[in-house]
Amino acid sequence: MNTTTAHTETDHSQTDYSQADHTTGEPRPEQPPRPQPLYRPADDRMLAGVGAGIARYLSIDVTIVRVVLAVLAVAGGFGVPLYIAGWLLIPDEGHELSIAEEFIQSRAARSR
Repeated sequence: MNTTTAHTETDHSQTDYSQADHTTGEPRPEQPPRPQPLYRPADDRMLAGVGAGIARYLSIDVTIVRVVLAVLAVAGGFGVPLYIAGWLLIPDEGHELSIAEEFIQSRAARSR
C-alpha cells in the first residue's frame, strides 16, 4: 500500500503577475471602467443641455431622454422641475461646479 501523497505543482507560466494582488499572488479581477462624469455639454443643446448630458452619461440616444422629459412634463408636470433641478445641479462642460454649488460657495464667501 502506497501511503505517499503526490505533490502537484501549479504551472504559473501563464499567470500575469503585473496585475496580481501582492498579498495573495493571485491575479486581480479586472476593474470596471470608470464612469464618465456627468456634465451638460456645450454642443448638442436644445435648452440647457440637461437631456444631452444625461444621454451621454447613460450612453443612450439623446432623443430618448428628451422624449421621457417631455412626457414627464406633460403628464403630471414632473418633467419641468426635474429639468430645472438638472440645470442647477449638473455642472456645465469645462466647469467643476454646478450653478447651485457656485451659488452656495458665493453665499458662504459673503458671510465670512
